[in-house]
Amino acid sequence: MHTLEWPAVPAGDWAAAVRALLRPWLELRIDVQHPPDTLENELATLEQRLNTPDDILHGLERLTPLLPDLIFHYREADGEHYVYVEDPQRRRLAGYTVFNRLIEIDRRADRHLRAPHSKYRPEYRRRGIATAIYGWALARGFCLLSGARQSPGAHALWLRLGRRHPLGFVDLRCKTLRYLGESVEPTVREDLHTRMLLLGEGWTLAGLEERAGLVLEEVVGLRSLGGLLVLRR
Repeated sequence: MHTLEWPAVPAGDWAAAVRALLRPWLELRIDVQHPPDTLENELATLEQRLNTPDDILHGLERLTPLLPDLIFHYREADGEHYVYVEDPQRRRLAGYTVFNRLIEIDRRADRHLRAPHSKYRPEYRRRGIATAIYGWALARGFCLLSGARQSPGAHALWLRLGRRHPLGFVDLRCKTLRYLGESVEPTVREDLHTRMLLLGEGWTLAGLEERAGLVLEEVVGLRSLGGLLVLRR
């Protein structure tokens, strides 16, 4: 079971303060569609940095290949986890996935929950890259929380992962996570406070209740989520 550490912010670190202020807007985006030129420019800049010897992105750790013919570069910074995917045959960056911290959750839950965001060039989509990376994170013990909005592709990805990993819905408001069950009514699913939750390796709902403050209020279909729960209310 992997614990995500809360990073210390040095006094006077204005950059960290700016990131904290921007995070609510940045982290509500998940798998959104970006203008092609904007995405291409961003990936071209990252590609250059990965190949510049003096850059912090140069010489990153490589993960054991998650898919054939691709290289997966890994970096952890400020409690967030980045996986950059390179196509060595075409000598280009296919895209990347980042597992972001969420400003909407409290410090206790922040140690265990991350929100994945992915950006890939069109020709690398629908090839299972994001699925493989999310599966890697879940196998490490990360618990994943969706954003407030999901594209149809992102939603389908989460449902596919839910066939192999425990998947449920939670309500997130006032920094409190309340478990809603393995399925919810369409009106509840469309509410901006409703998020999808994937449990990482070694986790149960009871474990998230104890260690991350997840509120469990009733017994619902839990066979895939591990064990029985005692009725709370």
